[in-house]
Amino acid sequence: MAQLDNVVYVVFSKIIRTFNADTLSPLNNDIHVKGMTDPHDMVVCRTQRQLFIADLRCIWRVSVDQSLNEKWMETEYRIESLSVTSQRLLVTSPRPSATLRLVRTTDAAQIGVVRLPEYMWALWNAVETTRGTCVVAHRGTSQDKWQCAVSRVVTCCVALFITVVNSIELFDTFRETE
Repeated sequence: MAQLDNVVYVVFSKIIRTFNADTLSPLNNDIHVKGMTDPHDMVVCRTQRQLFIADLRCIWRVSVDQSLNEKWMETEYRIESLSVTSQRLLVTSPRPSATLRLVRTTDAAQIGVVRLPEYMWALWNAVETTRGTCVVAHRGTSQDKWQCAVSRVVTCCVALFITVVNSIELFDTFRETE
């Protein structure tokens, strides 16, 4: 689900439904995306007025003003979630290894890959902050494989490196046991 101006976009299977943000009334300008199979995350780029939708191994780009859509980027890895700034997309991928990928929104060029420590084995979501760091929600800390945590990941320009600066342990009551 994403919002741009006064429109809420909700992706269902191959259809993006549109609703008035104030009343939640259907707007009846649904966008049909032929070929989309398993959409599970969607973000909006406000400057480009486009939706980016995560499918299993690809990202779809949809122009909300022109109702144009395309399979924008195909991958060899599973896409878990997306986050967007005005210039780049942050793609969270749990497999084959836990990584964050930075992709330019203009041309789908991958501009960086951050490989996360092996103990961060279940990634749920990540966002890029205005300071160039990423905040990642994940399972697994250096002390406990099952612990849920939020970690700050430091990246540096295009030559990316990682340092897990701090982790906040969360949801201790949800800790799984082997």
